[in-house]
Amino acid sequence: KIKRPINVSVMGCVVNGPGEGQHADIGIAGGKGKGILFKHGKIVGTFPEKELVPALLRELDAIAREDEQKLAS
Repeated sequence: KIKRPINVSVMGCVVNGPGEGQHADIGIAGGKGKGILFKHGKIVGTFPEKELVPALLRELDAIAREDEQKLAS
């Protein structure tokens, strides 16, 4: 469970998406049959269209786990 605000960007263009979404913590941008996942405007992965949203959800889970670990230490 995410316990802090996270800015998520969902863009429709892989060319401009990361730049326009650079202030978001995490985001995705779609293209023809595939899309990208980015964090703070930096591309961290390319995924087939069907795997893009699941990849975003996995990264959000990872952010939540990292936050929990920071709070525990």
